[in-house]
Amino acid sequence: MIDSIGPNLVILVVGLLVFAGVFLLIFLLAERTSVRTQEVLRYAVFLGPALLLLAIGLLYPAGRTIYLSFMNKQGQEFVGLDNYIWAFTTPEIQVVIRNTFVWVLVVPIFATIFGLAMAYLTDRMKFASVVKSLVFLPMAISMVGASIIWRFVYTYRPDDEQAEIGLLSAIVESFGGEPLNWLLTAPLNTFLLLTVMVWIQTGFSMVVLSAAMKAIPDEIQEAAMLDGAGQFKRFLQVTVPMIRASIVVVITTTLIGTLKVFDIVRTMTGGNFSTSVVANEMYTQAFRQLNYGTGSTLAVLLLIAIIPLIWYNIRQLRLERTER
Repeated sequence: MIDSIGPNLVILVVGLLVFAGVFLLIFLLAERTSVRTQEVLRYAVFLGPALLLLAIGLLYPAGRTIYLSFMNKQGQEFVGLDNYIWAFTTPEIQVVIRNTFVWVLVVPIFATIFGLAMAYLTDRMKFASVVKSLVFLPMAISMVGASIIWRFVYTYRPDDEQAEIGLLSAIVESFGGEPLNWLLTAPLNTFLLLTVMVWIQTGFSMVVLSAAMKAIPDEIQEAAMLDGAGQFKRFLQVTVPMIRASIVVVITTTLIGTLKVFDIVRTMTGGNFSTSVVANEMYTQAFRQLNYGTGSTLAVLLLIAIIPLIWYNIRQLRLERTER
């Protein structure tokens, strides 16, 4: 290993020198050209590498994935739309799509509602920064770390002689109930898994919406108070409409993250017990079962589902800039 460091270091140094030499040559040529040519060279120097990396790291893989979605398991024979028909007619994949739809429907709504409530309730609290830091703390934890924490919460011991160490099972038992094997009980396990995502995303929603609330002029709130509007009425008729654009951004951003959720499902159940989602099943098909055709098909379906959300988000941001 030590012997290979020398040649690798030489290659690195030579590569950097060649890179610097190319840029120096471009700048020297630019000084001897017209203003229009200099502008073109400026775009080529600063945008060229970024566009090249974008093409290599994003466009080519996307095109390759779309191509493989029309091929067989080994990616050698054209099968047309068979993989897409498989995705919408196989009962197991229908469960996967249904679970993904449940995630997309529940997580953004509840994460935004809880984040909005926390932002409003802590707005004038004495130790608001401390409370907000605690609520935002899950965002600093990786998805895998959060999944392991909540897996302990859902731990179940079938042996009656052993005390329950899972928080949820212990709470149920303390009220005289009978704990379940939570992660094996469908469809309850799906909602227990998406609870983890809501817990993580609530902090993000709270921070964004809290900043939006602070940007509302005090004069508007005072005018509503003079008109006789109570606190709850001011919240619904003044605060929420004024931060509508931020709410849309929070919902769409959370929705995009939820569509491609993978870590939570993979860590907590491995996609078993009817908990798998599209991203997890895509990984299973492509890298576990080595079926590149079906795996690529699920990836394309995920891409198709995300594109309208990105377009809508960009459209809303443009409208907001126009209004300003």
